[in-house]
Amino acid sequence: MSSNFKRIGLVGRYRQNSMGPTLILLENWLIKNQYAVELELQTAETLKRLNQGLELNQLCQETDLIIVLGGDGSLLGVARAAADYAVPVLGINHGRLGFLTDIHPKACIEEVEKVLAGDYLEENRFLLEAIFQHQTTHPQTALNDIVLMPGPLPHMIEFEIYIDDEFVCSQRADGLITATPTGSTAYALSGGGPIVSPYLSAIVLVPMFPHTLSSRPIVIDSHQKINIILTDKNEDNARVSCDGRERIVLPIGETLTLQRKKEELRLIHPENYRYFDTLRNKLGWAHKPTHNLE
Repeated sequence: MSSNFKRIGLVGRYRQNSMGPTLILLENWLIKNQYAVELELQTAETLKRLNQGLELNQLCQETDLIIVLGGDGSLLGVARAAADYAVPVLGINHGRLGFLTDIHPKACIEEVEKVLAGDYLEENRFLLEAIFQHQTTHPQTALNDIVLMPGPLPHMIEFEIYIDDEFVCSQRADGLITATPTGSTAYALSGGGPIVSPYLSAIVLVPMFPHTLSSRPIVIDSHQKINIILTDKNEDNARVSCDGRERIVLPIGETLTLQRKKEELRLIHPENYRYFDTLRNKLGWAHKPTHNLE
């Protein structure tokens, strides 16, 4: 069995000096085995190959598979574009935790060879879309989370939450994290949110340091629409960040709509990938079971 991946896009994020040799090694192996290889623009510029790289959107259009070398943050940046063009993404971990980029650099040739031979797992991960109702700001997309936070100075903000147009609560807090199952192991986890299996169609709302002790995370169906209104009791505008990117101003009285994006990310894993294995390894849980259920 072989895959239909013939044109491979490579994206490398150079925060570590060790990434360059891994990328070049992988590129040379792919070319030697007669795969067409395209480099993302910044990746090509880092390798000092001027005028050889493609913009990310173009890379997604012209390749069958994108391989990302970096951490989860690097893959997040690629995922938003890849979802729009339905191109699958495979991650090689050069970051820290690596919940999404799950191939070790030392095994990259071996694992990539298996994937290209058709030995892999594919799963779909949904994304969130942020729509600003009364602004010209274009809708923003997030694979992990969309975070409502204060303006330049840290302080509590007041906002109202509606789900499917039904009023849920008015809340004073440092902000609100709205996360997908993919993002439940990221910022939302550090804020006290639950770990949500990626096989669930769910969204998590996690209040950040709420003024009311009874405020707790809420899990809702991913197809429900969330409206967040920044009330006129605030003295300053708030900010919105999607997957930790630039902060977009949310004016007082503005309605922020969060909903599931129609397009999904096609995420590729090695054939031996197991979600709970990843959790145990990354979070330091006990490794050895006392019972065998087989």
